[in-house]
Amino acid sequence: MPFLLPVSVTQDNVLQLEKDGLLNLAALRTVDCISLKDFDSTVLTVLLAWQKKLQADGQQIEVLNAPEKLKVLAGVYGVAELLGLS
Repeated sequence: MPFLLPVSVTQDNVLQLEKDGLLNLAALRTVDCISLKDFDSTVLTVLLAWQKKLQADGQQIEVLNAPEKLKVLAGVYGVAELLGLS
């Protein structure tokens, strides 16, 4: 079962979201962005933190249903390939 991102990911909720994800580490292998509508670059921060944790365990994150804006942001910040968004 994938980890579902909320509709909004901003500075207001990113720290709690990161903690929630780390508590559900098994689900983090697949992150579904189907609901994600309102976000900024902070979403990249949490995705990268999760990716780092998974890599330490020899695993890789898979991001599903990424909005085009997320793909563009990841490209601008140079992390699209790290997150499988290229």
